[in-house]
Amino acid sequence: MRTLKLTEETKKELLGNLLNRNPGSYGEYEDTVNGIINDIRKNGDKALFEYTEKFDKCVIDATSIRITKQEIEEAYKALDPEFVEVMKRSAENIRAFHEKQKRNTWIDTKEDGSILGQRILPIEISGVYVPGGKAAYPSSVLMNVVPAKVAGVEKIVMCTPPGKDGKVNPGTLVAADIAGVTEGYKVGGAQAIAAMAFGTESVPKVDKITGPGNIFVALAKKACFGHVSIDSIAGPSEILVLADETANARYVAADLLSQAEHDEMASAILITTSQQLADKVSEEIDGFLQTLSRADIIKKSLDNYGYIFVADNMDDAIEAANAVASEHLEIITANPYETMTKIKNAGAIFLGDYSSEPLGDYYAGPNHILPTNRTARFFSPLSVDDFVKKTSIISYSRTALEKVHGDIELFAKQEGLTAHANSIAVRFE
Repeated sequence: MRTLKLTEETKKELLGNLLNRNPGSYGEYEDTVNGIINDIRKNGDKALFEYTEKFDKCVIDATSIRITKQEIEEAYKALDPEFVEVMKRSAENIRAFHEKQKRNTWIDTKEDGSILGQRILPIEISGVYVPGGKAAYPSSVLMNVVPAKVAGVEKIVMCTPPGKDGKVNPGTLVAADIAGVTEGYKVGGAQAIAAMAFGTESVPKVDKITGPGNIFVALAKKACFGHVSIDSIAGPSEILVLADETANARYVAADLLSQAEHDEMASAILITTSQQLADKVSEEIDGFLQTLSRADIIKKSLDNYGYIFVADNMDDAIEAANAVASEHLEIITANPYETMTKIKNAGAIFLGDYSSEPLGDYYAGPNHILPTNRTARFFSPLSVDDFVKKTSIISYSRTALEKVHGDIELFAKQEGLTAHANSIAVRFE
């Protein structure tokens, strides 16, 4: 793993390299994705079944596309019962955390008869995309569905690709059942996103689509945005560890590798004020690579987007961390809580030796669907807010409007909108 001195030049090099991972950089796939979307819009189920046969090597039709109760029951039998119980406990932690995010409708009344307020209601139908095959992650099912349930969404639709045998990953099915998915469909890829965005004879149109996927899924979500709401255009996973000389090198190395194993595009970065820690972490990484099952993927990830930076002081290290705006930020310093107060940009912050990133991935409760590619500067983790809509409420009495009608008419006339001004003025003729 490369070790560099943290300077303005090396920081600029890092940020430029990370931007190469942005899903928006893969324009060569957009024509293919747009073609699939247009085909689904035009031909519905017919196109959906053809793409499933082409890409997933599975023949489905209107009678077999929907996931059945029997398939869910079989999935429970196929899983280790202890794992099922762990998923239930994880779901409860996620639910408890997101319950605290709920907000209520409010009304503000004044003596002059004016009433202002905000009404908060859940969206009606939410769609969740779940990758299939080796990339099936039951934890992501929980993270996508539980906040929607807490928000009060009545109908939650899941799409996930089938295997060649027409079956869906049992972990996905059990997680969906635990979390509260209403109905599921065996379809994946850009065609699944299009089906949920526009509806087909079998798959209902939804109001919002959340969930991870490959570049084709990401580009399809981007293309469908506006016809349907989406959570984000997610990029590859990333972790940044901010550490001083008090950090445990073995812990730091293990945490960096926990994200590097996702795929070759994942990013793992250590910024430290200690050259000694940097050297020890590098040694520990070499040791772990001798035993970890996904070592080949990790090596490619570290070669492409793995860095250890040695900073002159913690202020410089924090400044660089804020510039990177990492999806996951671990702070392992003598006083991590004090360091945290200086952090402005991060998807999720993990404090101290025993708050390893996988704690957030699986169990603690906060959502693991986080902003990537430096978008933590302006985006937030998936939350209950993503599944509600806010409507403004305005009610004025004659007395209240009389006090301000001149201001409103003047404002409208200044903008050249005389019909706006007249709409107010006629009430006081």
